Amino acid sequence: MVFGFKTKKVNCIFIIFSPMKFSKLFLLPALAFLLSSCIVSTAAKIVTTTAKIGYSAVKGTVKGVSWAVQKADGKINEDRIDGVWKVVAVYNGSYEQFAQDANPENNYVNECADGLEVIEFKSNREKFRPVHCESAEEELVKYKYDFGKNPLTKNKENYLKYNSSNYISIIDVTSTTMVLEGNLIPKYAFSGGKLYLFEKVK
Repeated sequence: MVFGFKTKKVNCIFIIFSPMKFSKLFLLPALAFLLSSCIVSTAAKIVTTTAKIGYSAVKGTVKGVSWAVQKADGKINEDRIDGVWKVVAVYNGSYEQFAQDANPENNYVNECADGLEVIEFKSNREKFRPVHCESAEEELVKYKYDFGKNPLTKNKENYLKYNSSNYISIIDVTSTTMVLEGNLIPKYAFSGGKLYLFEKVK
């Protein structure tokens, strides 16, 4: 006797032979094999679909810069921003706009005649040197680090306040990268540049 059923693009057919010709020991493993083939085939389709969903949720590398950025959940240790960081990318828009952008563009161009464009933090003194060419001298500016409602963005986040009314949002900091939002380089601010990606130099 032959019977079967269909799934999407999968046909499963079972053939039952007379017990007079084949023992139950042969019949049961055969049925189990056919059934598992159907399940594996269907599962493969599910895995493929899941993989596609996962891939679309991850931002790729654009112009050599990885934009896989996620905003930190909770307070960031202030010491993590300490050191010298070079600018590697500038995004025209806020972090919220960036999060909705499937293909974020990097608009950064290093215009330093010699060396890198960097920002330097001295967390033990709560001072920083704004973005500048590393070969140039830049005066230290006092800042206050805080975690709470940023008066500028109205979001609860990590941020710096300096010169009484200027704010920099700290989106995230790792051992090698840092993402800041704010008016860090005036020439980009005029075109909407707000989000900055840095890599640690030292």
